[in-house]
Amino acid sequence: MRCYLNLPRKGSAVSVASCLTSTLDGSVLVDVEVSPQSRRSGIKGINTWRSRLSVAVRAEARDGRANQAVLHVFSRLLDIDANRVSIVAGRRSTLKSVRIERMDAEALLQRLEHLLEGLP
Repeated sequence: MRCYLNLPRKGSAVSVASCLTSTLDGSVLVDVEVSPQSRRSGIKGINTWRSRLSVAVRAEARDGRANQAVLHVFSRLLDIDANRVSIVAGRRSTLKSVRIERMDAEALLQRLEHLLEGLP
């Protein structure tokens, strides 16, 4: 499965940092909005109204398939083990909180910004 990253460029009205929350145990919560049954899987951008990262997945929202696809998108794009990524809120909703373990918010923000720089 291919994952694509299509975020707005730096200087957009809403920053990626607005979607991230640090936890006391060294993890990061990422607020996401999921679009199941999309043509491509990957990060689409930022929903400025909700301050959430928009994630598209090809899987349908049935039997946890879209949730698994969201976890796959994060682990693949961030190049981390899949067991470090979990959904902690919104299992039956398009609005979710994804937990990334053993990573602080600054490191995640730098990775996302690095990915943003590579966009045309």
